[in-house]
Amino acid sequence: MSPPPEPTELIYLPSATALPALVAVGLAGVVVGLYAWWPYSAAGAVLLLISLIAWLRRNRADIAEMPNRQQVDTAPLPLRK
Repeated sequence: MSPPPEPTELIYLPSATALPALVAVGLAGVVVGLYAWWPYSAAGAVLLLISLIAWLRRNRADIAEMPNRQQVDTAPLPLRK
């Protein structure tokens, strides 16, 4: 049995990060602070903003590392007329 051929097209995945979880915790802190005590909202808003900015910057860096074009050797599907 022969090994499968090497793939010619690549799939790019973003790097693993805990920043989406921190955004969720910050948002939860804001909501809890609306009903409990205002410092919880302030701390949650600070955590939310800092983690959201870091997440967006990391996402921008991941997108910048992706190639602009990819070499495709498969035949495109013909258009229906």
